[in-house]
Amino acid sequence: MRPPHYNRGTTIPELRSPHYNRNVYSAELLDHFQNPRNAGEVAAPDRAARLENPVCGDILELTLKLEGKRIADIRFRAKGCVPAMACGSAITELAKGKNVDQARQLSREELVQKLGGLPEASAHASHLAMDTLAALLCGV
Repeated sequence: MRPPHYNRGTTIPELRSPHYNRNVYSAELLDHFQNPRNAGEVAAPDRAARLENPVCGDILELTLKLEGKRIADIRFRAKGCVPAMACGSAITELAKGKNVDQARQLSREELVQKLGGLPEASAHASHLAMDTLAALLCGV
């Protein structure tokens, strides 16, 4: 028997609204998810790194182009949850234009702050972004 409020063919208005995640995620995080910065792949990259979270399956790939020791271009491709996509976008903004040593000094706290906070249950996304950046810069 269907609950009395169930009507076949209707949708839940809260899920159609672009604001239904606002109770969970910050406006900054949602902005990076909905309007990702530096998405895609760098053409003929100098370095590339791709990591996967074995627990949840999120994947983050970073590619970069160097001019000397400066990160001239950095782009991301991600597959995963909303925070994983937002972290990919934000980490590229934080690293772009910095020299390699400055980019290595970026902290997870800076990433989380750039996103306006991150729910504890989504902390894995920031760790994936930081680990992928470290792998990208390893040996440079």
